[in-house]
Amino acid sequence: MNATEDTPSTIDTSKMTQGQREALEMTESARSVSAYRSFAGDLFMGRFSLDHIYPFPLQPAADVEAGRAFLTELETILRDETDPDQIDADGEIPDALIERLARLGAFGIKIPKDYGGLGLSQTNYSRAAQLLGSVDGNLTALLSAHQSIGVPQPLKLFGTEDQKAKYLPRVAKGEISAFALTETGVGSDPARMETRAEPDPDGEHFILNGEKLWCTNSVKAGVIIVMARTPDKVVHGKPRSQITAFLVEMNTPGVELVTRCHFMGLRALYNGVVRFTNVRLSRDAIVGGEGRGLKVALTTLNTGRLTIPAACVGFMKRSLGYAREWSAARVQWGAPIGEHAAIAAKLARMAANTFATEAMVMLTSSLVDRDKADIRLEAAMCKLWGSEAAWQSIDDLLQIRGGRGYETAASLKNRGEKPVPVERMMRDSRINLIFEGSSEIMRLFLAREALDPHLKVVGTVLDSRQPLGKRAAAALKAGGFYALWYPRLYLPSGGVPSDISPACRPALRYVSRTSHRLARALFHAMARYGPALEKRQLLLGRVVDIGSELFAITATALYADALLKRDDPTHSKEDLESLVRVFTDQSRSRIAAAFAGLSHNHDSTDYTFAQTLLDDARHAGLRDGIVK
Repeated sequence: MNATEDTPSTIDTSKMTQGQREALEMTESARSVSAYRSFAGDLFMGRFSLDHIYPFPLQPAADVEAGRAFLTELETILRDETDPDQIDADGEIPDALIERLARLGAFGIKIPKDYGGLGLSQTNYSRAAQLLGSVDGNLTALLSAHQSIGVPQPLKLFGTEDQKAKYLPRVAKGEISAFALTETGVGSDPARMETRAEPDPDGEHFILNGEKLWCTNSVKAGVIIVMARTPDKVVHGKPRSQITAFLVEMNTPGVELVTRCHFMGLRALYNGVVRFTNVRLSRDAIVGGEGRGLKVALTTLNTGRLTIPAACVGFMKRSLGYAREWSAARVQWGAPIGEHAAIAAKLARMAANTFATEAMVMLTSSLVDRDKADIRLEAAMCKLWGSEAAWQSIDDLLQIRGGRGYETAASLKNRGEKPVPVERMMRDSRINLIFEGSSEIMRLFLAREALDPHLKVVGTVLDSRQPLGKRAAAALKAGGFYALWYPRLYLPSGGVPSDISPACRPALRYVSRTSHRLARALFHAMARYGPALEKRQLLLGRVVDIGSELFAITATALYADALLKRDDPTHSKEDLESLVRVFTDQSRSRIAAAFAGLSHNHDSTDYTFAQTLLDDARHAGLRDGIVK
């Protein structure tokens, strides 16, 4: 189960543009191929194995105790010393609150005790994110950007002992850090990165020049991680672009905070544009080795993404609380609105999705705590699924509260009503579908990972750069693999342990047999479209959505099973069984729609039409009749 690096899967880049080829080769070279078989990854191959996740790894009692004091005090601070509406109005987090959190250790939750941190587990960190997400998105972003993707996480994973000794105690005590990757013309395309670090003639320093956009925490940061292009490396006789990660002190000459950015929500987000002009950096500032910056970034983001869905759990529980309260109290047409079917359906979806997101986050967090577990797919699914479920949740809450959802908390208070901050919550939560990998990028990432096992088998066959003899030998080998693998997808499914609680077995049996159908669908798409499948992003997105739903059902059923066996005091047997049943029914409907969309859709029509919209000579009527 040890994660090991390997040569990335063979992908034919001969028909790509130079920009496409460079972007792909850079990303592929930064991927880690793991010997650990992930449960989520296996679903796309029709394998249903609970070996690594059953029994559901509930947080051990010792770990619960380890985080108890911190989480209790954090909850007290958030309840008694935090005014999220005032933070939103001022656009600032009070310095006293930041200092209070620093004294508590909230800036060093996962930093080892040897370096001044609390040394808590990923599960306790996720529980902290849940508390933060239930109160204020600005605080969540401050602490998350600092330690999930800022200096602490990259140094824990890739830093030298000297780097850890120098920086981790500082950031653990509350010196804020940040992560600088995005540029004005570069979102998720590393090949277009313009920030450069050129070696100084002395060979011991680099000169950094460039500008980074949307650098969260940069307004208050003392030290940041910066991704920059360094000189190309020759690989197999061809130059390959290199990206390197550097530690940069914000008070270094040449480092300039150009402006603070302001957004629809998260009004107190300390996000800015940072410019580097002839910044002189020692080789000691390199994190993870020269040319390994993209690997540092991607690996850091794998775990860092978990913070968003963890915070979404708290956010969704808060939303559900407001929805339940209003649905029981508000009477229309002679009955509480929660008794009307249209509102009841929303409540059921909110509750089921909240429990499912919590199950996914707790399961994946426990896998992180196991060390060496490969959680790339699970973390991405948590982020994709959880952020979209949270957005659905706040949209449902606003609709349930109607005008009182659209009205600001201050206006409600001014009229003498309870100041429920739905309007602020909606503004703050929208960014979750964009932060740390948009939903679209997450689907592309997951699609690439879903195809990886097939690329290992047929990559050489499809690679026109390879000699004919080598491709022919690979084709024979691939034929042998599929001759054994494909027929098994039509055999009865299994893999559900006999000691699973009766209420949870149907859900898991459904996942087991549907994973076979999913694998067949992906294989059929590969056979139909061949290398062109990568361009069928909407089709691949449906495949990803099915896999994510199956993971969500599995996590939900196993989480409920574990709570049932533990006789959890916060959930009755009836409540847990109904949560599993309701969520599975809802998820199965979404899966059925996604399967139907694989063969019956209007993707091509929409795409062709959209291209005409990009032509200024077309559709003049759609631009007419408005104020020019």
